[in-house]
Amino acid sequence: MDWAIFVAIVALMLFSISFVYSASASFADLKFGSSEKLFINHAIRVLIAFVVLIVFSRIDYHHIREFTRPMMVLSILCLIYVLVMESRVKGAARWIYLGAFSFQPSELAKFALLFHVSRILADYRDRLHDIKRGVMPVLAWAMVICALVAAQPNLSTSLVIFFLVFTLLFLAGAKFTHLSAIGFSALVAAGVYAIGAEYRMQRLSTFLHGSDDAMSPARYQLDQALLAFGNGGLFGVGPGQSHQRDWFLPEPFGDFIYSIVGEEYGYIGAALIIIVFAIILWRGFVIARRAPDDFGYYLAAGVSLTLAAYAFVNAGVTCGLLPTTGLPMPFISYGGTSVIFSAMAVGILLNISRQSLRSTDPAA
Repeated sequence: MDWAIFVAIVALMLFSISFVYSASASFADLKFGSSEKLFINHAIRVLIAFVVLIVFSRIDYHHIREFTRPMMVLSILCLIYVLVMESRVKGAARWIYLGAFSFQPSELAKFALLFHVSRILADYRDRLHDIKRGVMPVLAWAMVICALVAAQPNLSTSLVIFFLVFTLLFLAGAKFTHLSAIGFSALVAAGVYAIGAEYRMQRLSTFLHGSDDAMSPARYQLDQALLAFGNGGLFGVGPGQSHQRDWFLPEPFGDFIYSIVGEEYGYIGAALIIIVFAIILWRGFVIARRAPDDFGYYLAAGVSLTLAAYAFVNAGVTCGLLPTTGLPMPFISYGGTSVIFSAMAVGILLNISRQSLRSTDPAA
């Protein structure tokens, strides 16, 4: 299998344990009475994710074709359930709680849609010149998932999911005129949806024009993240020595953990993480190019794009290059659903690389 991706992902997961421990210690000590509470939770999830990665790397990815539609139906049902039945936290309904366990349906839906779109594109590749017979079957599934995710509300995840589907259509050879119409329609729909909530308009306005209110949520988070990067300088203040994690940056172990990495490990540490994701993207497309069939090609390209897009958007947000969103840094941010489903997707990517080797090397 592709050892570059395997080593890169395992390194990210192992280092994330240290990152999360440092970023969460003060918060966990105050909330749970133990500075190691979130560290232990995350370490257990990383271990589970590693097992999931190994298991899926050994399962022939062709078997996934049989389950893409049931996965889509399950994802849609879970997204509807969370909107109707689950209580909202901070104004959003994004989690399904099963006793001591919980998971985020949007993470399942993201990869289920990716798998199903890959299957459709592989089956209908010769129809993509026809928007009704080739493109619309893809868009229909994508619009349902994006609409349900946006209703949580979670516009940023919905936009990234749509971008990934759009990119796969481009890679599959859909007509430029069709893609242009789809892209324009998506931008209009996203713009109309964005102006429907004051907090989204505030985030966008703060990003474009700044804000005079230093305590507004959008500006405050970004200011504290930039201070963390500034404190870190070139080499960082050292592991466990972050100042911004201690009651300045809200929940620094989550979506803004990249800024804590920048503070403790400096510009060099922050740049290395981006380089690792760039390597994953590069090797992922190498695997896609060598895939034995179209399904493997789209699947490998989609998984690689997903990991890279989430990483680069998260880094862009914490550096002030993009409006504030709630996207995690894959394999780095604290969380269970994201790391486990991402590990599953990487396991499938590694299996495609194994199948590619077998198809090109009779002795493999």
